[in-house]
Amino acid sequence: MARDAGASAAPGQGAGLCAEHVSVRLGGTPVVHDLSLRVAAGAFVGVVGPNGCGKSTFLRSVYKAVRPHSGTVKLGELDVLASRPSAVFTELAVVAQFNELSFDFTVAEMVAMGRTPHKRPLEATGSHDRAIVADALRRVRMDGYADRTYQSLSGGEKQRVVLARALAQEPGFLILDEPTNHLDIKYQLQILSLVGQLGIGVLAALHDLTMAARYCDELYVLKDGSVVTHGPPGEILTPELVREVYEVECETYRNPVTGELALAYLDSPGRRQPPREGPPTEGPPTEGPSTEELPTEGLLSDEFLSEDVPCMDIPRKEHT
Repeated sequence: MARDAGASAAPGQGAGLCAEHVSVRLGGTPVVHDLSLRVAAGAFVGVVGPNGCGKSTFLRSVYKAVRPHSGTVKLGELDVLASRPSAVFTELAVVAQFNELSFDFTVAEMVAMGRTPHKRPLEATGSHDRAIVADALRRVRMDGYADRTYQSLSGGEKQRVVLARALAQEPGFLILDEPTNHLDIKYQLQILSLVGQLGIGVLAALHDLTMAARYCDELYVLKDGSVVTHGPPGEILTPELVREVYEVECETYRNPVTGELALAYLDSPGRRQPPREGPPTEGPPTEGPSTEELPTEGLLSDEFLSEDVPCMDIPRKEHT
């Protein structure tokens, strides 16, 4: 599903983005360190890493919400950091992580705000704008909510409205800061699939590595504000990398149904796991206490384990 992130732009793909040597300090504390990143026109590039690694801070510096201490950001030939917001946001749209408002608006009014960069001050919303708003709502499956108030929506519905507002800008490049937060799996798939089909450059901070591998052409992996590595997901997402960056054990495998890269996170030490499939080990059995000798006090009973307790079946890579 991913495309070649280095491919040349096709007509309508907008501009590519280039950030070079970006460093950000918050309250005097370095958060992003000399970070460079490129997104080819039309490519979908993901930024991944553990909480607190600087993903959101870096994205905010790219779209001018935070002033970087050093570095440059260019969208095509446009110098983003040196340009007026009106010039930047006719080309660039943002779906930020937090979108709470002090005043309430209808859903249609919220999405119509996406037309602001294209209009003169105090210019009224015209029929052309309303048609764009209606189309944006339809694309995120919110066309029946136009007259609802934004504050009455669930977190997932609000996120879809904010994406519709970004689409109403008709941007040539889109930045997404954890766009699938608060969304159930149906809308996670719908939104990432929709974004991947826009045909414009996309830079997104993502948490789910399997989703990132499915939809992104290229990933930049961050830890402690710096890039650890970058490249196509199938080449860089290894158990060794996940252990280094996230400090958890995992195995990577190809989903037997889709053929796509997926990750299985292993249980914590000491947690009971099912036996692995494979040939029996050679040699005599190791010595140890028989099952009759094992202590039973404090262990969970079979009756408790059979109750409807939330759990997750972890697929395992076969060992041959």
